[in-house]
Amino acid sequence: MIQRLFILSLFIFSSCNNRTPQNTFEKNAVVPKNTHEISSPIYNDTIIYVNDFKSAFVDARNVEIWLPSGYPQDDVKYQVLYMHDGQNVFNKETSSYGTSWEIDEKMDSLLTAGAISPTIVVNSWNTGKKRFNEYMPQMPDDAVESAFAKAQLKETTGYDRLYSDDYLKFMTAELKPFVDLNFQTSIKAEDTFLMGASMGGLISMYAMMEYPDVYGGAACMSTHFPIPVLGEAMMQDIPNRIPDPATHKFYFDYGTKTLDAQYEPHQTRVDKLFEAAGYDLSNYRSIKFEGHEHSEKFWNRRVATPLVFLLK
Repeated sequence: MIQRLFILSLFIFSSCNNRTPQNTFEKNAVVPKNTHEISSPIYNDTIIYVNDFKSAFVDARNVEIWLPSGYPQDDVKYQVLYMHDGQNVFNKETSSYGTSWEIDEKMDSLLTAGAISPTIVVNSWNTGKKRFNEYMPQMPDDAVESAFAKAQLKETTGYDRLYSDDYLKFMTAELKPFVDLNFQTSIKAEDTFLMGASMGGLISMYAMMEYPDVYGGAACMSTHFPIPVLGEAMMQDIPNRIPDPATHKFYFDYGTKTLDAQYEPHQTRVDKLFEAAGYDLSNYRSIKFEGHEHSEKFWNRRVATPLVFLLK
């Protein structure tokens, strides 16, 4: 049975059904806070599809918001997990490679088992052509703004600059306020998390460094550190940007096959930088998964590990 609720002028569908976006959201139509409510908790976990979310900073893109079964519980301020490459998060039909992370199913199982606290998941789709430019950290400034870097970016991506600072403005100044305005969320950094894989791992790490008062934890899976031209300058700048270990936590992992086979020496270097900054097992994980490849299939298999680490 399909459950339909009318919230924020958006149609909501049970996540067990086709998850292809079917509604359109106009940013100017955001209603004032507390002018809507769910009169009784939803019975099934639910995904809200927000098509073509407009931004003053980046190209418009689709956004999807997963609400857990029973939302909203009385007196519960929900944690929020923000994910990148959103077309790959819930639905294999929209996934770039025909396999999704199935995060809605993982979250539902972990919540039922009591392994994590009540959490909403929000994902934003990448726009394809600008994915690298939006997810590559703009660090350090002098390196990314050099004439050589701009020429290389133009040659390899078609654009002569990076847009990750603009993307984080979209995430932090537009998407997060929209979610906090219209859903029963905690606005505390300690309850606000990020997750991504490959370049999505890089932008999750960078968001924590740029907005340490907004985000409290990041899961960076199969993080693509070996970037030509800009990668070494970024690595050298990491120690200058690591946030306070007393109030933040990081999860990193990598496999041993396909593209992930390149990652171990880079991840080991990053681990040492975080250890020198005061991180330990209470707030930091770096895990090697033997036999895992660089794909949604394998991130799907192991994503419960970072979910529990961040959201318990």
